[in-house]
Amino acid sequence: MGIFIAILIISAWGGHLYYVLSFAEVNFASPFFYFHLLLQGYLYTGLFITGHDAMHGAVSGSKKVNSVIGYITTFLFAGLSYKMLLKNHWEHHRHPGEEGDPDFSMKSQNFWVWWFTFMKHYATVAQFIIMAALFNLLKLRFPEISVWFFWVIPAFLGSLQLFYFGTYRPHMLPHTAGMEPHRSRSQKKNHLWAMLSCYFFGYHHEHHESPKTPWWRLYKLKEQNAGLH
Repeated sequence: MGIFIAILIISAWGGHLYYVLSFAEVNFASPFFYFHLLLQGYLYTGLFITGHDAMHGAVSGSKKVNSVIGYITTFLFAGLSYKMLLKNHWEHHRHPGEEGDPDFSMKSQNFWVWWFTFMKHYATVAQFIIMAALFNLLKLRFPEISVWFFWVIPAFLGSLQLFYFGTYRPHMLPHTAGMEPHRSRSQKKNHLWAMLSCYFFGYHHEHHESPKTPWWRLYKLKEQNAGLH
């Protein structure tokens, strides 16, 4: 099931990207333009969530398959280094919301300052070279304005969505007793909103309690936790 869902998300991202680059228009007066823009951003978020599951061995029982899916999805997201992501993400799980957590801002809780610090941990020179090369290749086949609005900007929107619902909201101060031992909170139970907002990743305390649970099963952990209270 995990492999099937991973392939489904990759295919949806790639298929929709090809469609909008080939046939959709950048028309600020059209609601369809905004729909496709936001949908592609949402599919970018799904790419990263799939790569994140691969880091936890939650896509497949095979370590090799998880690595392949992880490398593919994080590369497609923004030319990211899966190896670096893997190292930093496990540090995040060892030291959530404290010194030593590469995803947590010790200097400022301001959203934009924290986001910039967060992004700086993952940006590399190689990534910028790769993305610049891909941008110029896409321009040879598709209109440049379409590449900006359906390839570049959706990735940026996906990064904001992931950061807000998967890092900022779950781990921001103050850390209360109910967030221990992971210094992580979860959004209230509303499965539709949880799926639309960030593929159930807002159920973040549940994720830290059970990192090997794939994103599409986190709602079940939320149900179980709700039943205990």
